[in-house]
Amino acid sequence: MAFIRKRGNAYYLVHNIRRDGRVLQLHLACLGRRPLINEDVIQGVKAKHPFVRVDWDGLKEKASREFVKPIENDSEFLRQLITQVRNCHLNIADLQLPWFEIIRERELKTQLLTELKLLRGTLDVKLHSSRRSGYLSLGEKPY
Repeated sequence: MAFIRKRGNAYYLVHNIRRDGRVLQLHLACLGRRPLINEDVIQGVKAKHPFVRVDWDGLKEKASREFVKPIENDSEFLRQLITQVRNCHLNIADLQLPWFEIIRERELKTQLLTELKLLRGTLDVKLHSSRRSGYLSLGEKPY
């Protein structure tokens, strides 16, 4: 049965196997600094290790309950998140409209637009809730 293990700053999905009387750990997937189990991880593990039994629902529940530290107490996570947001902002700002129009793969263009709209929606929800909580003053514009 697969389980989550922390090694250094990252979490891994591992499975123990026995060979010649010794226990070896088979690394199924790297889950990153926060053990996120999403559909991509599930499909990747199923493709690479089809014979390994995994209780996905149990792992997701356990990861959210036991392994994720509260963000408010993890200043290093918040610093990294700020860096990632800044880099994402710069990458999006670098997209030029003429470049976007010459993308030949329609599916790729649709996927990019969908992700940008989802990002906008997520940001709107977070900024609206921060306004309601009083984190932003009434006259301050979040963006």
